[in-house]
Amino acid sequence: QVQLVESGGGLVQPGGSLRLSCLASGFTFSSYAMSWYRQPPGKERELVASITGTGGSTNYADSAKGRFTISRDNAQNTVYLQMNSLRPEDTAVYYCNARRQFWPPRDYWGQGTQVTVSS
Repeated sequence: QVQLVESGGGLVQPGGSLRLSCLASGFTFSSYAMSWYRQPPGKERELVASITGTGGSTNYADSAKGRFTISRDNAQNTVYLQMNSLRPEDTAVYYCNARRQFWPPRDYWGQGTQVTVSS
């Protein structure tokens, strides 16, 4: 069965770094674009970054540009989000998403990992 398991969240001080990982199983990983979303407390879920199946193209929310880097290792079925220069407003539950790149579209979600940026 399909599983997306996030890890790497935690408590970090402002200006610090974290690297999130999402291990995928149960589907052909390289056929899916992978994304990180986040949901701050009391707010809607929002896209942070995405990467195509081959890793050849990435996309970032304005809030993530220059600070976050999404990458993937198709041999390890894993997608990463390197987060640097973290700010209190980055506090959120971060979710891994897999979206199939061919018809019919299909989405899978992980359970989320909490990131808290606080001094």
